[in-house]
Amino acid sequence: MMIYPTMELKDGRCVTLDKGRLDTAMIWHVDPVATACSFAADGAEWMHLTDFDAIEGDNRNAELVEEIIRTAGIPVQLGGGMRSREHVEHWIDKGAGRVVVGTLAAQDPEMVRVLTRLHPDQIVLAVDVWQGQVMTDGWRQSGSFTPEAFIEAFADCPFAGIIITDIESDMTDVEAQLGLIAGLAEKARTPVIASGVVRTVDDVARLKYIGSVSGTLVGRALFRKTLTLSEALETATPSREEIAEFR
Repeated sequence: MMIYPTMELKDGRCVTLDKGRLDTAMIWHVDPVATACSFAADGAEWMHLTDFDAIEGDNRNAELVEEIIRTAGIPVQLGGGMRSREHVEHWIDKGAGRVVVGTLAAQDPEMVRVLTRLHPDQIVLAVDVWQGQVMTDGWRQSGSFTPEAFIEAFADCPFAGIIITDIESDMTDVEAQLGLIAGLAEKARTPVIASGVVRTVDDVARLKYIGSVSGTLVGRALFRKTLTLSEALETATPSREEIAEFR
């Protein structure tokens, strides 16, 4: 299972949110570039980066995001404000390993289908769920789709992955989140990445044994130090099966 150490940016600083509420963002006084480089140093193969200002149409973090992409030492999966083909392809051209789309998929599904064919394995679908509905526009607008229908609508698209977040539970009811994510993952034809589920190493261990989940974002737990990246990576590594010796 792939671990994606996760960083969220607002006003050039690392933050974490409670159920997507920007007005209650917790600010972490760390250097974003150095933190991204530390993910690679600890052995991560990918990282996930979300630009919250970009969701608001504000590009104040653009230079910082570019620097992280250039210097992190591992591919960056980038989300936040990807509302047009031009914006998506701009960040692919800037070196983002993958670009995450959610609102664009709800508003212009045909364009997203085109993008997945032009950039196979570089587009990731975000499915953010609140009370059984897919949310868009930074978790503020109901898309009037069930997550099952939303995922099925793109079944023929070569996405690199599908990130599923249960906003309603958001770290308070992990059992409910795991049930929702596992159920959707079983029906998806694309690898599913769980989001908002990991608090401790035990949560990584539980996710590892849900065969339909290919990876998980880990952010808040790293900043709160309830889990280290090394612990997460070690726990996510497939266990070696014993091989019988033949004599």
